[in-house]
Amino acid sequence: MYKIGNIYFIAAVAVIGGALFGFDISSMSAIISTQPYLCQFNQLGHNEKGLCLGPTNDVQGGITAAMPGGSWLGALCSGFVSDTFGRKRSIQIGSVIWIIGSVIVCASVNIPMLVVGRIINGFSVGICSAQVPVYISEIALPSKRGRLVGFQQWAITWGILIMFFICYGCSFIKGTAAFRVPWGLQAIPAALLFLGLVFLPESPRWLCKKDRWDEAKDVLTLVHGKGNPNSPWVHREMQEIREMVEFERANADVSYFELFKPNMINRTSIGVFTQIWSQLTGMNVMMYYITYVFTMAGLADGSENAVLLPSGIQFVINVVMTIPALLWMDRWGRRPTLLVGAFFMCLWLCVNAVLFAVYSRPARPGEFTSPAESMAITGAPAKAVIASTYLFVASFAPTWGPVSWTYPPELYPLRLRGKAVALCTSANWAFNFALAYFVPPAFANITWKTYVIFATFCAAMFIHVFFMFPETANKPLEEVEEIFDDTKPGAIKYIGTPAWKTRNTRNLTLKQEHNDTLSSEEKIGIEEHAHKETTGR
Repeated sequence: MYKIGNIYFIAAVAVIGGALFGFDISSMSAIISTQPYLCQFNQLGHNEKGLCLGPTNDVQGGITAAMPGGSWLGALCSGFVSDTFGRKRSIQIGSVIWIIGSVIVCASVNIPMLVVGRIINGFSVGICSAQVPVYISEIALPSKRGRLVGFQQWAITWGILIMFFICYGCSFIKGTAAFRVPWGLQAIPAALLFLGLVFLPESPRWLCKKDRWDEAKDVLTLVHGKGNPNSPWVHREMQEIREMVEFERANADVSYFELFKPNMINRTSIGVFTQIWSQLTGMNVMMYYITYVFTMAGLADGSENAVLLPSGIQFVINVVMTIPALLWMDRWGRRPTLLVGAFFMCLWLCVNAVLFAVYSRPARPGEFTSPAESMAITGAPAKAVIASTYLFVASFAPTWGPVSWTYPPELYPLRLRGKAVALCTSANWAFNFALAYFVPPAFANITWKTYVIFATFCAAMFIHVFFMFPETANKPLEEVEEIFDDTKPGAIKYIGTPAWKTRNTRNLTLKQEHNDTLSSEEKIGIEEHAHKETTGR
């Protein structure tokens, strides 16, 4: 069958799997404050104005958390599925599961049915969110890997934006069609993902792992060699993959327990915390419950739809501000991007905490429909809260958003990569689940102090990244192994090269990839220089 070798097209199709997560975020955040949803799943009765109050705080937290709960399980299972059936096939399996979940969610008549459908959807997102970055990182050139894996986050932001405005348009529909239509439309992208993957090649590294060497070379020739099987880059890449596969086969069999051995525990903790910290920034909480924040800031204006449009602005900001990362993430490097993002997110969270602490008042009985909308703030401070929220999104989008998906697949050897990234992604979903459940009761009980908690997390992640997260940008995946080699001079036991001594070797990598006319002596010189830059010596 004809296969498409354009790497940007491959990434564009694969990251539709990320868009599924985005569809879910906004399909919930845009709907939870509308009357059709609140009446269909009503537990609290009606307020003085005759409006439905919807489910309780705990139940709404559970409904929202059902999806990340399923994603946690899906991410854990994805390593086995990916190693067994292939990176591409595992994403196709995830797309089929998403369609099944979307049908159940669309047809939901009660809370248990809605929760089951969201768990199934989450299982699909867990598989896709773990294996799409692995698939792209194993097929992309080092100089383009950050940008291409970053498409995953961009696809999430587009999914959020598109579904939000579909929900906004459907919010004017009377009756349950207001939420059933967008929940049903979620199935269409998954069908497109399944069909698009039919025409894409499998990961060459996975093919080599399964002794399908000729197929792997064909993929590298198609994607990187421009049809020339004798391309120096194809030959070099095949040689590196072969050496790594043979080395790994001479060592222990793969299991999750190997990730916790002394020589692996450092990079396992780095990958897991990359995903944990991305959740503890509070960004997805902002996405799920933004209508609560903006209602407390006075944007509801007596209409259930009035708060949706200004809430949608943050999703536009999210899409637009992800673009700089896609263009320059590999130039910036991973470490500086994460450090800058953590600093500014901490700043805006502190600003929101101070504004609510100083200028807000407790919500009056019956003033808002949800108990989570526990404060009211007006005037200039309210506008400052809205601006600070937008700036928070603008700080996350080009930093932790894309890098949290790009970084973990770069840390691990081939034999462990599928399971390692699955473990990292499962940590993401475990904390996503906990936070989705935590925030409505948190706003109801500790009000503005919720922002203080997330600001503290951002400060902690800044320190953690500075001391423990090495630079991996523009390095072949096999070369990243040397960073964690603790037998080299100057290395730290079980850690390897100190993180703050690692460097971005972008210019050297570009020269290696694109100058196929170099002499053998020149190539050796470049590799020695790149190694020196990598280790900081």
